[in-house]
Amino acid sequence: MAAEEAKKKGNTAFAAGDFNTAITYFTEAISLDGTNHVLFSNRSASYTSLGKFKEGLEDAEQTVKLKPDWARGYGRKGAALIGLKKFEEAADAYEAGLKIEPENAALKKGLDDAERASGGDVFANMFKGDIWSKLRAHPKTSAYCHQPDFIELVNKLQSNPSSLTTSLGDPRVGAILGVLLGVDIQNAGAGAGASPMETEKSSPPPPKKEEKKEKEPEPVKELPENKKKAAEEKDKGTAAYKKKDFETALTHYTAASEADPEDISHLTNKAAVYFEMAKYEECIKECQTAITEGRKVYADFKLIARAFARIGNSYFKLEKYQEAIDAYNKSLTEQRTPEVLTSLQKVEKLKKEKDEKDYINPDIAKREKDTGNDFFKKAQYPEAIKSYTEAIKRNPSDAVPYSNRAACYTKLGEFPSAIKDCDDSLKLDPNYIKSYIRKGNCQFFMKDYHKCLETYEKGLKVDPNNSELSEGLRKTYMAINRGNDDQTDEERLRNAASDPEIAQIMKDPVMRQILNDMGSDPKAAAEHMRNPVIAAKIQKLVAAGIVKVG
Repeated sequence: MAAEEAKKKGNTAFAAGDFNTAITYFTEAISLDGTNHVLFSNRSASYTSLGKFKEGLEDAEQTVKLKPDWARGYGRKGAALIGLKKFEEAADAYEAGLKIEPENAALKKGLDDAERASGGDVFANMFKGDIWSKLRAHPKTSAYCHQPDFIELVNKLQSNPSSLTTSLGDPRVGAILGVLLGVDIQNAGAGAGASPMETEKSSPPPPKKEEKKEKEPEPVKELPENKKKAAEEKDKGTAAYKKKDFETALTHYTAASEADPEDISHLTNKAAVYFEMAKYEECIKECQTAITEGRKVYADFKLIARAFARIGNSYFKLEKYQEAIDAYNKSLTEQRTPEVLTSLQKVEKLKKEKDEKDYINPDIAKREKDTGNDFFKKAQYPEAIKSYTEAIKRNPSDAVPYSNRAACYTKLGEFPSAIKDCDDSLKLDPNYIKSYIRKGNCQFFMKDYHKCLETYEKGLKVDPNNSELSEGLRKTYMAINRGNDDQTDEERLRNAASDPEIAQIMKDPVMRQILNDMGSDPKAAAEHMRNPVIAAKIQKLVAAGIVKVG
């Protein structure tokens, strides 16, 4: 299995929430391509999703080592470190990623989570252990320790440190923090010589209301001259593109790119023009340049994904399906969009069809069929099936290998598979008599006598003088009569009801009425039998043992 194929299966398993399977495929892909940073990143995400943070961190660090300018790797590292409760290190990882992509929303959220968790952890540790001995020994808090509401306050902070923010209005909380943190925190409103009891009774002065000042409008940042020129040229290029004036559009997009070479959207716009002009090779080159330049300036991953998608579209038009598949997969790695996913599925289907078509070779098909015939004569049926299957792949329009494979399945007692091969054979060649004989024989062995009669009769319409079909028909009628004698009415009805076709006929209210008429009025029976459709259904019921004649 190629590394790309293993990665694709890993991505599918990850999306389905099957992280263990995803890890298996990503590990296989890494064994084939140990320099691909994306594989380590994906496996890191899988480990972290399973709570295996140590393994997730190891893969994240390898990702960063292989691709230090890829922001997502730092995100993987931060997520694993949060799981290991190393919040400060996690914050450092997210900050490193934001230096590469300052506007990355996922990294910003990760940094915020790490900082919040880090702060919460400090206060949680502060209230752990025997804090009462410290509070009783310190002169600032010793007097409070006999107050019931103070005891309740401290117990609350110990059990739920996050409630600290809602308790800061109580001046005694400042004293608690000062004792536990070892700093001198003066309570608002207490004098230098105030006792704890005085501090408790006095209330802090109300905060001064700040006068609301109207925000001054921020000055509009003026674009540099080169970006102004690039924007003007881009607008002109887009206007020309909409008018299908492609040469003019190319001129303006080129000028925009020269004015602002760091904005790769000008290159992808040029690629779009080449695509509309059916100059697919030029489109690919422009997109490849856009990706190379975009990596240098840490361009938005959406722009990189768009460039890969346009490469895929161009290869699709050139009927280079494998190259298109590779490009679409790279686009999906950068950004997963429904449009690209649909294009990928379409091209994968076309590639499969093309591969099958390219595989066709009638000469090899004949050689495999002859090999299968030799195996069949030696009663080596599994080997014969293998050769006939290869003959079918090499020439799927030949009815004979299907029928020959059906003969092998019959010898092995696999009657449903044999019947299917006979049906496929008859679709290709409705006049191939051997397929009628083999299908009828299988149905006979399965005791589907009404189906068996139908198959033999169809074959006899093609070759009325075929002795095998005639003999099969005679044996079937004998089996029907013998079965009718050996089985009770209840057994026959039960067996027939298991056949969907017979059950459908019996449920038909028109047929039920006809059967009632035939039982009471012989003339009506003769009249009904003149209708070929009804006669065929009656014949099936006779063959199934539901209706007796004679």
